[in-house]
Amino acid sequence: LTLSLCALSPEDVLSKDAGECAICLEELQQGDTIARLPCLCIYHKGQVFLTGMDVKFTSCIDEWFEVNRSCPEHPSD
Repeated sequence: LTLSLCALSPEDVLSKDAGECAICLEELQQGDTIARLPCLCIYHKGQVFLTGMDVKFTSCIDEWFEVNRSCPEHPSD
């Protein structure tokens, strides 16, 4: 039962660094909140970035899906 709930959950917390987000090009780091698509690609979900004196809140995949309906890395799927 727990495995099913985890597999269906669109949000997750990243357990280890995983390269860069293909949308914002920022690193996906341990502890980041992510969205995992059915193709298993992962993107930031509700991420706060500190750049100098600026604070930026973004949800890369939500912003992407406002304009696109497919995975950024698998557009034909």
